[in-house]
Amino acid sequence: MTRQELIENIKRKRSFLCIGLDTDIRKIPEHLMREDNPMLTFNQAIIDATANSCVAYKSNVAFYESMGTFGVQVLEKTVAYIREKYPDQFIIIDGKRGDIGNTGMHYAKSTYEYLKADALTVAPYMGQDSVKPFLEYQDKWVILLALTSNAGASDFQLTKNESGEYFFEQVLKTSSQWSNDEHMMYVVGATQAEYLQRVRTLVPNHFLLVPGIGAQGGDFDQLVENGLTDDCGLLVNSSRGIIYADSSEHFASSATNEAENLRRQMEQALIKKGII
Repeated sequence: MTRQELIENIKRKRSFLCIGLDTDIRKIPEHLMREDNPMLTFNQAIIDATANSCVAYKSNVAFYESMGTFGVQVLEKTVAYIREKYPDQFIIIDGKRGDIGNTGMHYAKSTYEYLKADALTVAPYMGQDSVKPFLEYQDKWVILLALTSNAGASDFQLTKNESGEYFFEQVLKTSSQWSNDEHMMYVVGATQAEYLQRVRTLVPNHFLLVPGIGAQGGDFDQLVENGLTDDCGLLVNSSRGIIYADSSEHFASSATNEAENLRRQMEQALIKKGII
């Protein structure tokens, strides 16, 4: 999916919501355990219930790989289901990959060719040659970790060099030379909204994938005030707050309601910014 296609979807759906399909077999509604494939049934129901409210889905591979071959097949079938029924969705694989040479090439191949996803999260810690294999796919996206929501982010990302520059700023400044805003996004956690102005100074036009809204307590109003660009520039991810909103037989309709509530907030932000 191109940047322009993503922007058009955001305007058409009046939403910049990304839904995390981080499906934990221990948390899905109990009645689904009677199904032949509970995880896939759950994912398909959530997708059907929320596709009108979001523009992207993000699957964290750990939730699937932990189930072995079965889980990998569920991930493959989930992506295929989205591709077939909702081809306008932007599909992200959250694997936080990042390795050099042939290893990176195979990570890229598994995501872009085997799963046929649009984007992959990548860790830049090993430098340009650990990101280059993923950038070789000109029609795909790399979503580079920049400033994350976890407490340990301060261990490295918020340390400063002799010039007073944060480490995450060095990452943004250097990596933005490796590609352009047509193929690279950045992960910036919603709980780090106080730093968004510094982020936007360095990458004013890049899309940001923003986790941390909902269960992690990110401030939506502060996020859109400092993060929105003239063509949106944000994909805001919510996982647990939507997919586990209800554990009863009405889980899908509850997911619809939660996703739609977020979409309405996003619609108002887009209107206020003059994007729609």
